[in-house]
Amino acid sequence: MELIIYMGLLAIFVITLTDVLVSILDIQLESQATSAVEQDSRLIIGRMGYDIPRATAIITPANRGDSANTLELDIGGVTYKYQINANNLLLDDGNGSLNLNGSETIISNLLFQKIGNAGGKNTVRVTFTIQSVAAPDSDPEVKNFVTTIGRR
Repeated sequence: MELIIYMGLLAIFVITLTDVLVSILDIQLESQATSAVEQDSRLIIGRMGYDIPRATAIITPANRGDSANTLELDIGGVTYKYQINANNLLLDDGNGSLNLNGSETIISNLLFQKIGNAGGKNTVRVTFTIQSVAAPDSDPEVKNFVTTIGRR
Protein backbone atom coordinates (compact mmCIF):
# COMPACT_ATOMS: atom_id res chain seq x y z
CA MET A 1 0.00 0.00 0.00
CA GLU A 2 2.82 2.41 0.86
CA LEU A 3 4.45 1.68 -2.48
CA ILE A 4 1.23 2.54 -4.35
CA ILE A 5 0.94 5.84 -2.47
CA TYR A 6 4.60 6.62 -3.18
CA MET A 7 4.15 5.88 -6.92
CA GLY A 8 0.99 8.03 -7.04
CA LEU A 9 2.75 11.00 -5.41
CA LEU A 10 5.75 10.55 -7.71
CA ALA A 11 3.47 10.48 -10.78
CA ILE A 12 1.76 13.73 -9.67
CA PHE A 13 5.15 15.34 -9.09
CA VAL A 14 6.47 14.26 -12.53
CA ILE A 15 3.33 15.48 -14.33
CA THR A 16 3.51 18.85 -12.57
CA LEU A 17 7.21 19.21 -13.33
CA THR A 18 6.62 18.31 -16.99
CA ASP A 19 3.88 20.95 -17.29
CA VAL A 20 6.19 23.59 -15.81
CA LEU A 21 9.01 22.67 -18.20
CA VAL A 22 6.69 22.76 -21.24
CA SER A 23 5.44 26.21 -20.16
CA ILE A 24 9.00 27.45 -19.80
CA LEU A 25 9.89 26.20 -23.29
CA ASP A 26 6.80 27.88 -24.78
CA ILE A 27 7.72 31.18 -23.17
CA GLN A 28 11.29 30.85 -24.43
CA LEU A 29 10.11 30.23 -28.01
CA GLU A 30 7.77 33.21 -27.82
CA SER A 31 10.57 35.39 -26.46
CA GLN A 32 12.93 34.30 -29.23
CA ALA A 33 10.29 35.07 -31.88
CA THR A 34 9.70 38.55 -30.45
CA SER A 35 13.42 39.19 -30.22
CA ALA A 36 14.03 38.11 -33.83
CA VAL A 37 11.28 40.42 -35.11
CA GLU A 38 12.58 43.37 -33.07
CA GLN A 39 16.23 42.87 -34.05
CA ASP A 40 15.52 42.45 -37.76
CA SER A 41 13.18 45.43 -37.87
CA ARG A 42 15.78 47.67 -36.19
CA LEU A 43 18.44 46.50 -38.67
CA ILE A 44 16.19 47.09 -41.70
CA ILE A 45 15.02 50.53 -40.62
CA GLY A 46 18.54 51.48 -39.56
CA ARG A 47 20.04 50.43 -42.90
CA MET A 48 17.41 52.32 -44.87
CA GLY A 49 17.89 55.28 -42.54
CA TYR A 50 21.58 55.20 -43.45
CA ASP A 51 21.20 54.74 -47.23
CA ILE A 52 18.28 57.01 -48.12
CA PRO A 53 19.69 60.26 -46.62
CA ARG A 54 23.02 59.80 -48.42
CA ALA A 55 21.41 59.03 -51.81
CA THR A 56 21.98 61.54 -54.58
CA ALA A 57 18.78 60.39 -56.30
CA ILE A 58 15.84 58.08 -55.80
CA ILE A 59 15.49 56.14 -59.04
CA THR A 60 12.50 53.94 -58.18
CA PRO A 61 9.78 54.94 -57.41
CA ALA A 62 10.38 57.57 -60.07
CA ASN A 63 7.88 60.36 -59.34
CA ARG A 64 6.35 61.95 -56.27
CA GLY A 65 3.27 59.97 -55.27
CA ASP A 66 4.42 56.80 -57.05
CA SER A 67 4.66 53.50 -55.17
CA ALA A 68 6.77 50.45 -55.93
CA ASN A 69 7.77 47.11 -54.42
CA THR A 70 11.43 47.95 -54.97
CA LEU A 71 13.52 50.94 -53.97
CA GLU A 72 16.46 51.97 -56.13
CA LEU A 73 18.84 54.64 -54.91
CA ASP A 74 21.84 56.27 -56.57
CA ILE A 75 24.57 56.59 -53.96
CA GLY A 76 27.85 57.92 -55.32
CA GLY A 77 27.16 56.56 -58.81
CA VAL A 78 26.27 53.07 -57.51
CA THR A 79 22.70 51.77 -57.65
CA TYR A 80 21.43 50.30 -54.39
CA LYS A 81 18.29 48.19 -54.74
CA TYR A 82 15.98 46.99 -51.94
CA GLN A 83 13.56 44.20 -52.88
CA ILE A 84 11.89 41.06 -51.57
CA ASN A 85 12.95 37.65 -52.86
CA ALA A 86 11.51 34.47 -51.32
CA ASN A 87 10.25 36.34 -48.21
CA ASN A 88 13.68 37.87 -47.60
CA LEU A 89 14.55 41.54 -47.90
CA LEU A 90 17.60 41.83 -50.13
CA LEU A 91 19.87 44.81 -50.64
CA ASP A 92 21.93 44.75 -53.83
CA ASP A 93 24.70 47.31 -53.41
CA GLY A 94 26.61 46.63 -56.60
CA ASN A 95 28.89 44.14 -54.86
CA GLY A 96 26.27 41.45 -54.43
CA SER A 97 23.07 40.87 -52.49
CA LEU A 98 22.83 41.16 -48.72
CA ASN A 99 20.00 39.48 -46.84
CA LEU A 100 18.73 42.06 -44.32
CA ASN A 101 16.52 39.75 -42.28
CA GLY A 102 17.55 36.63 -40.44
CA SER A 103 16.45 33.05 -40.96
CA GLU A 104 13.95 33.38 -38.10
CA THR A 105 11.82 36.05 -39.85
CA ILE A 106 10.06 36.64 -43.14
CA ILE A 107 9.25 39.96 -44.79
CA SER A 108 6.07 40.74 -46.71
CA ASN A 109 3.92 43.65 -47.89
CA LEU A 110 6.97 45.74 -48.80
CA LEU A 111 6.00 49.05 -50.35
CA PHE A 112 7.99 52.21 -51.04
CA GLN A 113 6.21 55.49 -51.80
CA LYS A 114 8.07 58.59 -52.95
CA ILE A 115 6.71 61.69 -51.23
CA GLY A 116 7.90 65.22 -50.57
CA ASN A 117 7.40 68.83 -51.57
CA ALA A 118 7.91 70.09 -55.10
CA GLY A 119 11.43 71.46 -55.43
CA GLY A 120 12.48 69.92 -52.12
CA LYS A 121 14.40 66.81 -51.22
CA ASN A 122 12.45 63.62 -51.79
CA THR A 123 11.25 61.45 -48.95
CA VAL A 124 10.35 57.77 -48.99
CA ARG A 125 7.55 56.20 -46.99
CA VAL A 126 8.46 52.58 -46.26
CA THR A 127 5.83 50.02 -45.30
CA PHE A 128 6.52 46.37 -44.53
CA THR A 129 5.40 43.45 -42.39
CA ILE A 130 7.85 41.27 -40.51
CA GLN A 131 6.83 37.89 -39.11
CA SER A 132 8.67 35.33 -37.06
CA VAL A 133 9.03 31.78 -38.27
CA ALA A 134 7.05 30.13 -35.51
CA ALA A 135 7.33 26.69 -34.02
CA PRO A 136 4.49 24.37 -35.11
CA ASP A 137 2.50 24.78 -31.85
CA SER A 138 2.87 28.54 -31.37
CA ASP A 139 1.59 31.68 -33.03
CA PRO A 140 4.08 33.78 -34.99
CA GLU A 141 5.04 37.27 -33.88
CA VAL A 142 3.84 39.74 -36.54
CA LYS A 143 4.54 43.47 -36.70
CA ASN A 144 3.67 46.05 -39.33
CA PHE A 145 5.98 49.01 -39.85
CA VAL A 146 5.42 52.34 -41.54
CA THR A 147 8.23 54.89 -41.45
CA THR A 148 9.27 57.91 -43.46
CA ILE A 149 12.91 58.60 -44.31
CA GLY A 150 14.07 61.70 -46.17
CA ARG A 151 17.10 62.67 -48.19
CA ARG A 152 19.36 65.37 -46.82
